[in-house]
Amino acid sequence: MLEEYEKKRHFQKTPEPLTSDIKQSSDKPIFVVQRHDARKLHYDFRLEMDGVLKSWAVPKEPPKEAGTRRLAIETEDHPLEYADFEGEIPAGEYGAGKVEVWDRGTFELLKREEKEIVVALEGEELKGIYVLIRTKYGKGEKGWLFFKKAS
Repeated sequence: MLEEYEKKRHFQKTPEPLTSDIKQSSDKPIFVVQRHDARKLHYDFRLEMDGVLKSWAVPKEPPKEAGTRRLAIETEDHPLEYADFEGEIPAGEYGAGKVEVWDRGTFELLKREEKEIVVALEGEELKGIYVLIRTKYGKGEKGWLFFKKAS
């Protein structure tokens, strides 16, 4: 599951974590949002699923209020240790730039289908029911719509 992650990185040059055998972080699955000031500032939204962090790059700050929709581009899975990663990915490396945790917490998976994921997030910044819906927009099958559901 983490082959693509490993292929894109030179671990002797980047401080990013290597993959591991951790299967679950805690009793409740975790989520993390990392502010990533790379070529373009974006936010990496990550959900613990299947023993990895399923990941999406969100070009704008994740929505805190219902009614705001964001594009989310699916990216490669990351190891669970990445949830704690903050630091500078060196120039010349994949994803070069500063990474800092913007939000973290736990979530409850309410629905998981091929084209829709619904989660109840409990973080510092993001709280409530959030939805990811696969679209044809953006980068083909990797494009998703990300929004907070109205309560």
